[in-house]
Amino acid sequence: MNEINYTKVSEFVFLGLSTSKQIRHFFLAFSMVLYVAIVLGNTLVVFTLAFDQHLHSPMYFLLGNLSFIDLCLSTLTVPKMISDLSSGHNTISFHSCVFQIFVLHVLGASEMVLLVAMAWDRYVAICKPLHYLTIMNPRMCLLLLSGAWIIGFLHSVAQLGFVVHLRFCGPNEIDSFYCDLPRFIKLACMDNYRMEFMVAANSGIISIGTFFLLIISYIVILLTVRKHSSGDLSKALSTLSAHISVVVLFFGPCIFVYMWPFPTVPVDKFLAILDFMITPILNPAIYTLRNKDMKVAMRKLCVQLLHFRKMS
Repeated sequence: MNEINYTKVSEFVFLGLSTSKQIRHFFLAFSMVLYVAIVLGNTLVVFTLAFDQHLHSPMYFLLGNLSFIDLCLSTLTVPKMISDLSSGHNTISFHSCVFQIFVLHVLGASEMVLLVAMAWDRYVAICKPLHYLTIMNPRMCLLLLSGAWIIGFLHSVAQLGFVVHLRFCGPNEIDSFYCDLPRFIKLACMDNYRMEFMVAANSGIISIGTFFLLIISYIVILLTVRKHSSGDLSKALSTLSAHISVVVLFFGPCIFVYMWPFPTVPVDKFLAILDFMITPILNPAIYTLRNKDMKVAMRKLCVQLLHFRKMS
């Protein structure tokens, strides 16, 4: 009888950011402007780092991959949101929803590990400058990058492993603009308390663990700089404070969404906007545009592109 009465959900309906038409129009314009900025900014960073030989160093290698992940994270959710806001067709198929969840956790966990790798790179550069090129050799860079993607993949597979056998028989409304596990699990036709706990524990461990590793590494760097040269402390503090701001903006929403026991929909939506639209703009601005070498390389690339366009 259970099998006969069971009706499989084939699609989900996003309730979106707001029911107000004026607010939806505002978010449509807001998200389009930000997404264009995200694509242009992160693409420029990736191409600049790829084509400028002077920037082929471990730090810039990791920065380029950070921009690539940020671009992918935004592209995973923002274009769908823009399409929903403009058309009013706020549905997503079951398989597309699961795919979005899988890729979201691969990219999110990979970025967390990559930020730790970038902090390690700065630690070696500041605390062991004479051995920097020996430690951060091309093989080490590839290992760090491969490790980030592997950990992200394993984390995502483990998350989906908890929910792969869930049954959905209605309702099918997700009060958000994208698919993620906390709201996905709540729609299952079964007692999901244990499942929610396992998912929260998995995401919470990797989020909180990498966050504290980053904070500890920044503290060690500042203490090392202060010990060797108090004059460089203000410069290091200025640089790392900007990095810490981005880290807090990225990790804060993740920790809140997965660890806070009393979910509040408006706050969750605001935090999602931070992760998918604000942080991907701040990363290239803080990590690269504040760098003199990066700004010079970007200007050269823009001049070359304009010259090539005129020649064609």
